[in-house]
Parts: sequence; C-alpha cells; structure tokens
Amino acid sequence: MARVAVGGTFDPIHDGHICLLKRAYELGMDGEVVIGLTSNDMARESRTRPVRDFSIREKNLRAVILRCFGIDDAKITKLDDQCGSSIYEDFDYIVVSPETLPMAERINRLRDKKNLKPLKISVIEYQLAQDNVRISSTRISQGKIDRHGRLLSGL
Repeated sequence: MARVAVGGTFDPIHDGHICLLKRAYELGMDGEVVIGLTSNDMARESRTRPVRDFSIREKNLRAVILRCFGIDDAKITKLDDQCGSSIYEDFDYIVVSPETLPMAERINRLRDKKNLKPLKISVIEYQLAQDNVRISSTRISQGKIDRHGRLLSGL
C-alpha cells in the first residue's frame, strides 16, 4: 500500500492537473494519496495572475476528484511552503510535472539529510494544447486556451 504525495495550486484545474491526479491515484491504489494545496500566501506570492481563495480551490478540487475518480474523501492538506509534509512524513512516491521535477529532487536531498528514504519520483508528461504548447493555468487565465487545451477564438 503506497503513500503518494502530489501538490499544486490547482487554479484553474485543467487536463494537466487531471493527468497528475490520475497518476497519483494509480500509484496510491489501496494506499493513500495526499494532495498538498498551496496556501493563499504561497499561491499569490509567485503569481502574476489572480488566484482564487484556498477554500474555493479546495472545494473545486474535491469536486473534480469526485467527478473524475469517484473519490469523495480526498486527503487535501494546506501547503505553506514548497515541500510540505514530504520532507518529514513517510511517503513512497511523489508525482510531478517536468516543471516541478527540480523541487522533487530537492525534497529527496532534504529527506536524505534527515535519513529518510528517498521518494520514487513519477514525472507525468505535459499535456499539450491544440497548438502543441503545454496546457497551463496561466494560458487559460490569459484566455488563450480552455481547460482542455482547445484554442479560444479570436487568436
């Protein structure tokens, strides 16, 4: 029974997030998936775009997990820093995108300093939009694509 960590801001939730969550739930089948959701301060400090309040993002994330995976009791914790509980709790896997792979490697270095076993890192592929550029929350909020990567008219 594996214990899996995955994290993000999840705003707006798009097909790349669904792929990330799908992989986490595949690895955590019969185990536990812990989803770290960035706090308001953390989400807003590094973004140039508006980000919804934590409670709204959590509600939306729970609704997507129920709709897509049939899970109504998702374990979601607040992330106040980039590592969260992954540097001191027992996990088997961490699921990341290519963009967040360096953070997973940093987490393993920090775990090593604490004499904790390294996490197996599962990297999902970027989900590409219709224009073969990766789907991102930023591109969605800019009105370039929808949550599924379809180009929006007027471009």
